[in-house]
This record gives sequence, structure tokens and C-alpha cells, in this order.
Amino acid sequence: MRVRFIDVPPRGTERSPALLLLHGHASRIEEYDSLVPRLSENRRVIVLDLPGCGQSDKPADSAYSLKLYEDASLALLDHLDVRRADAAGGSLGGNLTLRLGAREPERFRRLAAWAPAGAWKPMTHWQIVARTMRQVPSLFWPAIWIQSRFWYSREWDGRDEALTDAFRYYREAWSPGFFRMYWDVGHDQARTSLFDIAHAIRQPVFLGWGDRDHALGMGVGVKTLHRTLADSRLHVFERASHSLANERTEELAGVVTAFLDERRDAVE
Repeated sequence: MRVRFIDVPPRGTERSPALLLLHGHASRIEEYDSLVPRLSENRRVIVLDLPGCGQSDKPADSAYSLKLYEDASLALLDHLDVRRADAAGGSLGGNLTLRLGAREPERFRRLAAWAPAGAWKPMTHWQIVARTMRQVPSLFWPAIWIQSRFWYSREWDGRDEALTDAFRYYREAWSPGFFRMYWDVGHDQARTSLFDIAHAIRQPVFLGWGDRDHALGMGVGVKTLHRTLADSRLHVFERASHSLANERTEELAGVVTAFLDERRDAVE
């Protein structure tokens, strides 16, 4: 598959490890339009449209999975000759960040995950829902409408504009491959749990959670991860929901940058 990506050089004079930034489920590079300029002050930032998303290829005959997304992310780093990096992302991107850290601990130095999908025990009922609904393309629209109600806090002024932009993107991206990706990856996330691999993650981990984000037990799940991981710190974003890169861009960029730069001399 071909994937679209951006490779943003650092704007400052200091040089920190490259950062692989991973977007959420069915999202795209543009999710981080406001975040990338702030994170790239002193580091190279790499963002891709995951297969089936954005402007990357969307073959309808391909099986989409978390492993495919891990493989695609690693292949892009190989293509760019990035041998060691940090990783970060929200929702699905946070799930992938932690999975990549467990899969290749020598390659990924530090991990930052906010509202990571997979911070739950395997959910049998959601697996059944995903298997059923992916047989009926017309059910995508009511499903994504319901899901989108949990993305942004009702207190956030940009909520309506962000939702309008998201649905405009879905109409543009819609295809049989996009539909398959949506349910395949949703099913894969429902049947797997980060709790099963947390013990294998030895790198320092930043966890972020918005205190209005309780769908699928997110608050309890993130706190459980925080207690389970060997080396983690938890930052709670007040009056924020799931999409922290949009709702709390400045705060998220600040705490993630501070975490990635922490003890740089000692680490390197």
C-alpha cells in the first residue's frame, strides 16, 4: 500500500529524537495540524495517514488490523532511515504507541499516549456489534454519529466546527476500503487489551486523560494502566473529553514536550 505522510524538520537549533505521531481511528494527518508546529520546535515529527485512512490507499480486499498499522508505521520509519524514535498519539494512536513500545523496545525510547484505545478488558459485546455492522454499509453513518458525540466536551467552543470538518472528511474518504477499515480495526481494538502487554513496556510512558472522557470506561482504564506500567506518569486534563489534541492543544504540547525532553542528557 502507498501511504501519505509528512516529515517535519525541527524549527529550533536543539535536536531531540524524532517523534512518530499516530492519529486516531479512521482519522488522518490533519488531526494534528495544530499540534505538529508545537511539537516540532526541537524535534523532527513524522505523521502518516494509516492504511485505509486519509489519502493513503484503501484497498477493499485487505484485512485491516492493529498489526497492519504497526507494520506500516515501522516500514515508514525504515523508509526514512529512522532507527530510534519516540512515539505518541491519542485514542487508536495511543494504543499503537504502546503496542510499538512493547513490540520493539530498543527502537522506541519514550512513549506518550493520551486516551489510549485498548485501555479496557476484551469486550465481547462490542466484537459482536462490529462483526454485525460491518455487513451493512449504511450503518456506518449512524454508528459514527453516535461515536462522535463522545469526542469533544460540550464546553469546548470548537466542538461544532470540529464535528462538521470530521463529517466532511468522512464523505470525502468514503469507499468500500474505508468502510472495511473502520469495522476491522474497531473489531480488533474491541477484542484486545493493553492490560495484556503493559508488563512488557519498560520505557517511560506519559499517559493523558480528559476528566470528561468516560466512554468505554476510559478513566478507569487509563488509571489501571498507570498503576500497571513500570514507569508512567499521568496527567489529567480538566474539563476535556477524548480529543485532547484539539481541545487542549497548548497544554498537551507542553506536557508531552516536557516529558520527551525529561532527563535528555542522562538518557542519551
